[in-house]
Amino acid sequence: MEQMKIVDGFRFLPPGLKAWVKTFIPDEEYEGTIPWTPMKKPLSQATLALVTSAGISLKTDPSFDMERERKEIFWGDRSYRIIPRGTTENDIDVNHLHINTKYIKQDINVMLPLSRMSELEQEGRIGCLAPSSFSFYGYQWKNNDFLKEAIEPISTHMKTEKVEAVLLTPA
Repeated sequence: MEQMKIVDGFRFLPPGLKAWVKTFIPDEEYEGTIPWTPMKKPLSQATLALVTSAGISLKTDPSFDMERERKEIFWGDRSYRIIPRGTTENDIDVNHLHINTKYIKQDINVMLPLSRMSELEQEGRIGCLAPSSFSFYGYQWKNNDFLKEAIEPISTHMKTEKVEAVLLTPA
């Protein structure tokens, strides 16, 4: 019989932050159904896109707006950036107040594994990596406008590139 593992998502948070975050999580178990869409084809034949909430942008793009968040602590930049396939750490900047961005700037694959996905494509483990990956600023506190301003256009762009699966790397 397989033993159930429990993952502590708060393991690395300071105790005060852990307690504060837990105040927003309901105590009761979720009793609804979780929507599930099975893959229509094996991953080895699917087009995959990457999405990260790490605030990665090309050096040629505007940075994510951290200054406004410094003034308005519950505000998060609702925009997104398109990161082309083949982008490296030499091409990017990373702006995020809630994570250590140093490692991403040293190796983009820490958060947006473009090279690793290309390797999986060459090995035949995924069909192909889409031409575009996407990044947004992950601090979206009760922000439904973010769905309209970022998630909707990202999903539309993915449809044009015939994306069939998405790997999200949360920051």
